[in-house]
Amino acid sequence: MLRLLRTTLIILLAIAMLAGAGFLSLGYLLSFPAKKAEKADVIVILGGDSGRRVRKGAELYRSGYAPNVVLTGIDERYYRPGRLNWRQRRMVSLGVPLKAIKIDSRSQTTWDEAFNTMEAMKKHGWKKALIVSDPPHMFRLHTTWNRAFRKSGRSFVLIATRPEWWHPALWWNNAISSRFVYSELKKNLFYAIVYY
Repeated sequence: MLRLLRTTLIILLAIAMLAGAGFLSLGYLLSFPAKKAEKADVIVILGGDSGRRVRKGAELYRSGYAPNVVLTGIDERYYRPGRLNWRQRRMVSLGVPLKAIKIDSRSQTTWDEAFNTMEAMKKHGWKKALIVSDPPHMFRLHTTWNRAFRKSGRSFVLIATRPEWWHPALWWNNAISSRFVYSELKKNLFYAIVYY
């Protein structure tokens, strides 16, 4: 009886340790698809933040990684082609010429962004895109954009911003990153059921 109890405790402890390791590694899992920038035809800056992604995209542009920029996440209900929105103004103030910036005002989800970007790439003859977003968004981007780009002859590289609140091992210790991780877990589950 004592032997059975000890074996059961060891098994439960092993399960708890595996669960704990899995929990702690969620930050690495969600952010691992991010890569280093390489030469491309277009930099796609995803919407949904307060300017960090725009700054990273402008930095990539100024460093010569791509001659074109696409801004997504701009609501078509409020977008007026003759009037610059805040993201366009910020890009211009960071040294990106207005003529290099294109707007995707149709996309409302990550899924839309991937497929609408693919259409734009075909239209403009672009072969490679740099996709800019925050680290916890990378896993869902990777799976979604792989779907959109499958058998297209085009490629993408995921580029993560460097938010001060993000550390893949300590994501659970920061309110912003923990909210983002839990949100991404739900969204990944939703995408797995609905899209994949």
